[in-house]
Amino acid sequence: MQTGFKAFEADSGAVTPIQRFGSAANLNIHLHCLVLDGVYRRTDGEPVFVQADSPTDEDLQALLHKIITRLMKLLTRRGVRIEEEGGSSYLADAEADSDEARALRPLQAAACTYRIAFGPRAGQKVFTVQGAMARDAVLTQALCVDHQGFSLHAAVRCDADERQRLEQLCRYITRPALANERVQINAAGQVVLKLKTPWRDGSTHIVMSPLEFMQRLAARANEGRLSCARAAAPAASDSLPRGVGAERQAEGTGSAAWPRAGYR
Repeated sequence: MQTGFKAFEADSGAVTPIQRFGSAANLNIHLHCLVLDGVYRRTDGEPVFVQADSPTDEDLQALLHKIITRLMKLLTRRGVRIEEEGGSSYLADAEADSDEARALRPLQAAACTYRIAFGPRAGQKVFTVQGAMARDAVLTQALCVDHQGFSLHAAVRCDADERQRLEQLCRYITRPALANERVQINAAGQVVLKLKTPWRDGSTHIVMSPLEFMQRLAARANEGRLSCARAAAPAASDSLPRGVGAERQAEGTGSAAWPRAGYR
């Protein structure tokens, strides 16, 4: 988003939960960013909210390219990615990993690729149930771009007065990995997991043995020791007061209320 202000002239804010799962209980690390759709311009009195223009697909393509470039440089600096002179690159051997990390690695690799790590069906993909019509082509959506295995989605927005929708969005981005109503045990003792939305091939459920299901859960065993949220908020003493703004937004009466911000 571009508002025309320099960093010392305005403040914005964001909350980013780090999710490590997909709807199939697979390991799928991705970020959900709840971002102010603009900035609070600093003034001698109360901050003034200035809404940013909506991004375009071209803006998102440029942003995604910047994210990929910076991420690859970060992985190279940390020794995770080895880049050779010819332009080829590969992941470094993780010999320094702990015993626990080495034990989890095959579980995590299988969980990323929808396969089974151990047991009689090791290396095979999980069984699926096709309960919907298959889709021939991928539907394109505005403000959604992907490149080199990375994707960026910015098509969801809440206006300042859509408080219920904002609450629903907050609940969505902070949801747990599995909902109880999506997990059942069939007559054969297998775990049947209902997908949040049907896959392109029409699959609506995946079927696993209890051991295979436990492997999916074990692939995320270290989540409890990781910080899975990041926050960016104004830090200067003359910025938007924390707490006070929220209270006055809740009152929302007359010109004394803080200007409400939209979220993307």
